[in-house]
Amino acid sequence: MRARRRKYRGGSSKLLKWSLTVVAAVVAVSVMLVLVLRWVPPPTSAFMLQHVLQQRGSSQAVPLRHRWVPLESMSAYAPAAVVAAEDQLFYHHRGFDFEALRQAWAHNQAGGAVRGGSTITQQTAKNLFLWPARSLFRKGVEAYFAVLIEALWPKQRIVEVYLNIAQFGDGIYGVGAASEAFFGKPAAELTAYEAALLAAVLPNPVRLRVDQPSAYVLQRRDWIARQMWQLEAHGYLPSY
Repeated sequence: MRARRRKYRGGSSKLLKWSLTVVAAVVAVSVMLVLVLRWVPPPTSAFMLQHVLQQRGSSQAVPLRHRWVPLESMSAYAPAAVVAAEDQLFYHHRGFDFEALRQAWAHNQAGGAVRGGSTITQQTAKNLFLWPARSLFRKGVEAYFAVLIEALWPKQRIVEVYLNIAQFGDGIYGVGAASEAFFGKPAAELTAYEAALLAAVLPNPVRLRVDQPSAYVLQRRDWIARQMWQLEAHGYLPSY
């Protein structure tokens, strides 16, 4: 009996050590990856890879359009629009807007359309590293990467990466590709209303269209534009 207990304890100890080694390796690799991406433009994202895989073998495949554009080569209206639309406290929180999460929870509990409370940091983590399915495990991993991103990247880098990997249409990723596809010009030349229109479709960039905006999208564009002016007037938006 004692021999069995010692063998069981020995096996448990080895399993624990192996598990801790795996966890430590995963943490080390993820930290290094996020740290490298502070300076190196991500060549792709998890969501872009998913799009490519979904289009394989399709007779009507939608090509992927994406081009990296540095923040300094974008119109200043581009980051202002996504902050106004998606996360107005972006420059003032550390990755999580707990009041927005509380409001989203209360809204979803009351029924109706599901509303998210994710920040730009969380959306960057999800689009860059994860998959779109909803689950507590995925949200936990998203939160982990959001903490890393906030700890290792400045705010300017977070919004720069987000603008370069966010989906703005079917197969269209990043503000550079979106500006060229929808307006026929580089992202540096986007006007306030064009940037607001791009931000207006972010909740669902396949159903909501930039090229064929519904009344809802146009109303949302106008609301975002007004929010941009108000945030700028109150000093909430930095200049790059």
